[in-house]
Amino acid sequence: MASLTRRVIDWAAAFEDGAIIRAAFFGLLTATGVILYLDYTEMSARKGAATTPDLSPILPAFDPAAPGGTPGPAVTTLMDVLRQPLEVKLTTGGVLALTGTIDPGAADRVAAEILAHGEYIRTVALDSPGGAVAEALAIGKLIREKGYATTVAAGSLCASSCPLVFAGGKERLATDRSAIGVHQIYAATAAGSLTSRLAAAGNAMSDAQTLTAEISRYLAAMGIDAEVWLRALETPPDKLTYFSPAELTGLKLATRLTK
Repeated sequence: MASLTRRVIDWAAAFEDGAIIRAAFFGLLTATGVILYLDYTEMSARKGAATTPDLSPILPAFDPAAPGGTPGPAVTTLMDVLRQPLEVKLTTGGVLALTGTIDPGAADRVAAEILAHGEYIRTVALDSPGGAVAEALAIGKLIREKGYATTVAAGSLCASSCPLVFAGGKERLATDRSAIGVHQIYAATAAGSLTSRLAAAGNAMSDAQTLTAEISRYLAAMGIDAEVWLRALETPPDKLTYFSPAELTGLKLATRLTK
């Protein structure tokens, strides 16, 4: 045992003091790296529960059968269909059918279809519970740029952000049985500390006001009465204000009613 101890001492003595210090430093650095990695791994595992959700204001898709929904024209499209991501499909007669929820990326899909078959498109038919407002605005602006008409057929739904798409039509056609309605911007409930919730709520309020200004300018540019957006602002996000046939034309949301 004594000889083993002596060999260890002799081995250590063979190194210069600087080499020993460097070895100790790199050993500590390696240990620190391991500890940081373990901490990062643990934090990543808890990230889903610990992260405060994004409170960016949205216009959520609306379910006409949900509690709090006010009575409106009957919607004949199945909700299972309307809950699916927006389907973009060119049908007969130059009709581009947009059916389902306006999800992130929907505007890109619409733009791609128009780029591929735009010369055949005359009308954009809508049947949607709404969804992402930025996507809806982009689609509406593209429709106006191309000079297409928009339609909401009898038994079809155009709610939440969908009327922003409808507003893009150079001609906007609806019926007395088209379910067209609006409600307030909505932001998810925050988690976390009181301070973080207040900060997130403040940011969401600021974003909502900016978005309100953008939507107001957009509707004015489309020739729509400002009352349309005022109706949205006074309607809770779990409810929906449907426009009557007279209101659709009176507020210039629809340019003409069809059978």
